[in-house]
Amino acid sequence: MTTPRRILVIKLGALGDFVQAMGPFAAIRARFPHALITLLTTRPFVALARACPWFDEVWIDDKPKLWQVRRLWALRHRLRGGGFDRVYDLQTSDRSSLYFRLLGRGVEWSGIARGCSHPDPDPRRDFLHTVERQRGQLAAAGIATVPPPDLSWVAGSAAAEFGLNGPYVLLCPGGAPHRPAKRWPAERFGAVAVRLAQRGLTPALIGTAAEAEAILTIRELCPSAVDLSGRTTFLDILSLGRGARAALGNDTGPMHLIAAAGCPALVLFSDESNPDLCAPRGQVTLLRRPDLADLAEAEVAGPLLRLLAAQG
Repeated sequence: MTTPRRILVIKLGALGDFVQAMGPFAAIRARFPHALITLLTTRPFVALARACPWFDEVWIDDKPKLWQVRRLWALRHRLRGGGFDRVYDLQTSDRSSLYFRLLGRGVEWSGIARGCSHPDPDPRRDFLHTVERQRGQLAAAGIATVPPPDLSWVAGSAAAEFGLNGPYVLLCPGGAPHRPAKRWPAERFGAVAVRLAQRGLTPALIGTAAEAEAILTIRELCPSAVDLSGRTTFLDILSLGRGARAALGNDTGPMHLIAAAGCPALVLFSDESNPDLCAPRGQVTLLRRPDLADLAEAEVAGPLLRLLAAQG
């Protein structure tokens, strides 16, 4: 392969997948420090991507439908006008492989698109954790080392901005609205919050409007819990993760951010998702039950309190 001058990296989502691509982002930048690197992503991740130190440009992909011919043609025109000589497709989906055809075969391409110059050859890739799968893909394209990303660039001031002036623990009681089986019952989060408050720790609740009912339940049980739902950006969550004593949450995107920030995290998994393929990486402890409704409050509080005790 020639040394590229202009590189396109494709990562469209979702949040957990975006976070787990940060190691590859950093590895690509480290391997090609003088290249102009553009990230193609979707709107929810633009602010986070622009804050990262690994990209010179961030482009928005509004993911036009196949029948939206004019929008597809505009995307094709932009891709071809970018002057890219190499693409790292970290999305490796049918959509991103379509972009290989839009861009044309003259560009070196790392991914799974049929006919690309640097395909991921591992037949087991669909059975690997996202982190290992991406490492294998990049190794096949000449990037042998993909260490965990250095997130020292994340500002550390969010806790004070949200009034968290003492020790706090992050609680993420939410999850994908269309997959309620991924959620541990809110009243049990509330019981854990009470235990934390009794030990002088502030429970800080992370979520969106979709978690309003769950967070209301927690605060009714533990009035000292701080409701940050709808107030935090992805960068805020990273910053809060750097300062938290620990975190507890379901298999949801913010837990990936928190774990990536170095926070000791306890993550709850049901049979709705497979942690062997997608669990957050870092100082992470997993608790698994086929049905999270069968996971008692004491079974969660015990490991969480042990995580806290291990820090002194």
